[in-house]
Amino acid sequence: MSDGSSIEWTEATWNPTTGCDRISAGCDHCYALTLAKRLKAMGSTKYQADGDPRTSGPGFGIATHAAALGEPFRWRQPRVVFVNSMSDLFHAKVPIEFIRRVFAVMEATPQHTYQVLTKRSRRIKRLADSLTWPRNLWLGVSVEDKQAVYRVDDLRAVPAAVRFLSCEPLLGPLHGLDLDSIDWVIVGGESGPGFRPMNAAWARDVRDLCQRENVPFFFKQWGGRTPKAGGRELDGRTWDEYPVTPMRIEMSAPSA
Repeated sequence: MSDGSSIEWTEATWNPTTGCDRISAGCDHCYALTLAKRLKAMGSTKYQADGDPRTSGPGFGIATHAAALGEPFRWRQPRVVFVNSMSDLFHAKVPIEFIRRVFAVMEATPQHTYQVLTKRSRRIKRLADSLTWPRNLWLGVSVEDKQAVYRVDDLRAVPAAVRFLSCEPLLGPLHGLDLDSIDWVIVGGESGPGFRPMNAAWARDVRDLCQRENVPFFFKQWGGRTPKAGGRELDGRTWDEYPVTPMRIEMSAPSA
């Protein structure tokens, strides 16, 4: 587990599984794939399984880590946790039995808020009735372009307490995006070598839709050669809105 995550919309990361495969345009410049290769070379035990070279890479084969399941029980302070920043919990090679164990840990540690983000929305929809959904789980899907909008419909079919969209990297306009039953939207541009620039109009369209529909909007970054290269302001301000939940209220309350 890593405290003090550099990801603006969370506080920490937890990786009970690692590894993934590219499945859509948003995966083309995957930061996790590059990082896994580096971690494998450094000898990290979590990143020794290699993935299919056509869709994955060194150190990025799917692996489950039972030892990591005990980590949340040792955290003394409540925190917001991004689950599997280095994987996709709903990848086809992650057994449903292991997913149930991850969910059970979340349910047994209600002081924490867990954020799970996936591109495998069809599998979530299929498994939804076979899982017990913790109230402290926020479930999101990646929606990088119009070809990925179907994931939003799949997400609506899942009984998560909070449903959110990560439109990052935003690679095209999302005209007609339906935010019914969606509780939060994140937008961000791509970063790293060969980044694909985000058109300001695409971000504004999503922001304006969120305002009309009263859905909290979070603008993560413009992107560029580095994540912070373009800054975080959209039209002269930062947008750091979150869904209103008991956890968020507690975190925003002033200290006594």
